[in-house]
Amino acid sequence: MQTSPETRPSLLLRLRNPQDEQAWREFLEIYEPLIERLARRRGLQHADARELVQEVLLAVSGAIDRWEPDEAKGSFRGWLSTITRNLTINLLKREGRQTRGTGDSEFAQLMNEQPDPVGENTALFDLEYRRRLFQFAAEHVQEQFEEATWQAFWKTSVEQQPLVDVCEELGLSRGAIYVARSRVMAKLRKHIEKLESEV
Repeated sequence: MQTSPETRPSLLLRLRNPQDEQAWREFLEIYEPLIERLARRRGLQHADARELVQEVLLAVSGAIDRWEPDEAKGSFRGWLSTITRNLTINLLKREGRQTRGTGDSEFAQLMNEQPDPVGENTALFDLEYRRRLFQFAAEHVQEQFEEATWQAFWKTSVEQQPLVDVCEELGLSRGAIYVARSRVMAKLRKHIEKLESEV
């Protein structure tokens, strides 16, 4: 990924231009896996989850030019969560379809009876969003560090391996591990803050 100018416009505003391939590529990298993962968590099989992802992305591309940031109406992620939830319900209802593998013939009805997405559904969407945002940032930041620095961070902070074991495995002192973690975390925070300011 190329480094963008500091004053670049918000990603959401850039999405209004269908010719801005970089904006759409970045949007897809963040949100496509997130939407698919949510669909799978709701019991959809892979093919149905992929179909849902495509429907959500089409809905977003058709409506993004009308979406305006408004705290009273909620966040973009809340809006996207509502679209995802509603299209999941529509997918399940269409032609009397039911999710396969749930063992529950009333799944579509249960989905429809769930509380307003401002509550639990949005919380789930936000959790999945934060996970995906971290993964996205990690994929883009990792290349900026030497392998030992990245491994010191990843093994102690993400995999939660004992510090003593990582020191021995990588041949680094505790201090070197702490410095490595601090450097990587600072870069990750900066990257995530930049992404969040745009989405």
